[in-house]
Amino acid sequence: MKADSVFINGEVVTIDDHNRVVEGVAVKENRIIAVGTNQEVKEYISDETDIIDLDGQSLLPGFIDAHLHLTIYGTNLLGVSCISPHIQSLQDLFADLRKKTQETPKGHWIRASGFNEKKMIENRFPTKQDLDEISTDHPIVIIRTCNHTSIANSKALEIAHITERTVDPEGGIIERDQEGNLSGKLIENAHMKLFEFACYTEDELRKGMKLASEEIIQAGITSVHDAGGYGNGSDTLRIMQQAVKSNDIKVRVFAIVGSLTNSHEFVQKMLEAGTISGLGDERFRIGPAKVFTDGSSVGPTIATREPYSHNCNDFGITYYSQDELNRILGEAHKKGFQITAHAQGDRAIEMLLNCIENALTKDPREDHRHRIEHAGIASPDLQKRMKKLGIVITPNPVFMYVNGDKYLEYYGDRVNVMYPARDYIDQGIIAAFGSDAPVTFLDPLLGIHAAVNRESAQGQSVGKKQCVKIMEAIRAYTWNGAYASFEEKIKGSIEVGKLADLVVLNDRILKVDKTRIKNVKVQLTMVDGEVLYDPKHIVRKGMKNLC
Repeated sequence: MKADSVFINGEVVTIDDHNRVVEGVAVKENRIIAVGTNQEVKEYISDETDIIDLDGQSLLPGFIDAHLHLTIYGTNLLGVSCISPHIQSLQDLFADLRKKTQETPKGHWIRASGFNEKKMIENRFPTKQDLDEISTDHPIVIIRTCNHTSIANSKALEIAHITERTVDPEGGIIERDQEGNLSGKLIENAHMKLFEFACYTEDELRKGMKLASEEIIQAGITSVHDAGGYGNGSDTLRIMQQAVKSNDIKVRVFAIVGSLTNSHEFVQKMLEAGTISGLGDERFRIGPAKVFTDGSSVGPTIATREPYSHNCNDFGITYYSQDELNRILGEAHKKGFQITAHAQGDRAIEMLLNCIENALTKDPREDHRHRIEHAGIASPDLQKRMKKLGIVITPNPVFMYVNGDKYLEYYGDRVNVMYPARDYIDQGIIAAFGSDAPVTFLDPLLGIHAAVNRESAQGQSVGKKQCVKIMEAIRAYTWNGAYASFEEKIKGSIEVGKLADLVVLNDRILKVDKTRIKNVKVQLTMVDGEVLYDPKHIVRKGMKNLC
């Protein structure tokens, strides 16, 4: 049997049970058929074989991002991006929004994403009045980078039926000034509810998904655990399945049954439909049932057991009572779902652990692999319970790089147990890394860099005792992600018989200076045995290229 593709002369990081590092890999159709020395894999080469000479560079299993928002990432690309280099002030942002209104029919939504008031010269949020000066004919919404807060103009608030007399929703705040007038700022569940009205059209969702897939592949990510988007979760799930089938989405999708808008209603709808986790195939599979328990770590609105370090009166917010959480996710567990929740603060994590423990007591199940998304402040007592219950965690080490300075301000010494990757490894808890993009950067190599170094972008140490080794971080971004979706037997490592999802880097990842990991780039991405990204054309054809 001859191979369709062969990789030679590489630092092949297999992430198998022994963390072997070999020289080459052979691929036939969509499977790996040989892993070993150059001589061993060269036996599979014919005149028709594609040859990739790695020239000492690294070949890894395709990255698995265990928590990102594919739809939101894609639709953000359709609107105004607040992270564009030219946007340094509110006036720069307002200029882009004005330009967008000129291109958009009246009555249609104008959206901006990735806003961070700390990055603006003015160091403040815009107001409803600011946005009304841009247009009152278009509904305008600016979404903060955390995706837990937004600022809306009068037209947007009118469409969402939000007035001075509207009561704050549970788990949310409609901000008002001292006179009781709306400021335009919507926090947590108030923000989520706006997107019952500010949701995207089906055409916009399809376009966004295709754009997101392209950028995900360029980042070396071959599988994603999609953590949900805005709007009707059932519609988004249907459109995502169709996009995978039509190949507009080329990465593998493990679709978490969760929505940023009314997540519990989406879960209930899926339960009534008789769907359970695991339904699907190698391209698209139904994941766990998910709800939100608290807010944003950098908002900050997460639910903590002790007050924030910068505000002794603030303990964050919760979306549900313990009984409500037990009922919603307990029913999902009983009917066969893997269950999970967004839980950032230690109080929220404790609530979710209580919920899982309660569900397993009532309806025991082996190998459930119930999850916690983020698990921001995970103190030792909570880690002990995670281990006992067999929970899988999806932490976001890149948060420490992007938000580390604010975490030191908001949480003080608690940074030593935030996204504690070292503790998880030492305790034997499976932790699958995710980016939470577009909340932060998509790049898995930046996530690995952050996990290995535990420094903020400004160079501050943020919980150094939680540093991990490069090989450990790679495993958390590959095999652990496969385990979190019950797919470790078919992907997540470079082994004979597994899916040919592979990524080539432009350096030797195990030899590079650890402070420079973030500078390493993806050179090639293969999904299902097909090269989908090869900007430098490193693939060559046939045996003559061995000379």
